[in-house]
Amino acid sequence: MRIDIITLFPEMFAPVLGDSIIGRAQKSGAVEIHTHQLRDFAFDKHRRVDDTPYGGGMGMLMKAEPIALCFEAICKETGERPYFIYMSPQGKTLRQSRLRELTEHQNICILCGHYEGVDQRLLDSLIDEEISIGDYVLTGGEIPAMVFTDALCRMVPGVLTNNECFTEESHFSGLLEYPQYTKPSEWRGIPVPEVLLSGHHQNIEKWRKEQSIEVTKRKRPDLLNQS
Repeated sequence: MRIDIITLFPEMFAPVLGDSIIGRAQKSGAVEIHTHQLRDFAFDKHRRVDDTPYGGGMGMLMKAEPIALCFEAICKETGERPYFIYMSPQGKTLRQSRLRELTEHQNICILCGHYEGVDQRLLDSLIDEEISIGDYVLTGGEIPAMVFTDALCRMVPGVLTNNECFTEESHFSGLLEYPQYTKPSEWRGIPVPEVLLSGHHQNIEKWRKEQSIEVTKRKRPDLLNQS
């Protein structure tokens, strides 16, 4: 999978996505992540990509043409049109089920917004989907783009050692993950549940399923209402 990110701050991404699991995935070739400085597609000597909004109002608005030129350059570089996503507080809230669907795309481009947003004509003409990471507003789209990229890449085949690494996690099946324990079998007088020490895989699987439902009921009952 290839991910292209259009941003005013490309230097923010490498420290986050260049290490650990996603960093190793890039080195192995399982995923490609490319950042593009939007100012490289501006027209004036000041490399401005924003201007005042028609009708007045606070703040500045990102102009359509630099974004369109950057996206067109990415299309030319990849040889196809990537699925174009705008990280926006107005978008649908990101869910694990949607991430699973988006892994079907081999090329995804992400636009990081800033200021008061983006000229609506660009959104109407080129954006395929708006995605939000929550009902709050940040100073820019870079952090949401990092969250999205990390969550998406770890579901790409070859990024994690085994698909079970994410298929048994919280949210994948619509439930939160069951409690987990490691050595020692007793810590400060608190023992590990006996069933996990039994070696009886059927009973362990049954216990984990029951615990997932209980944890979801206690922490996120809204998830049960969605199923």
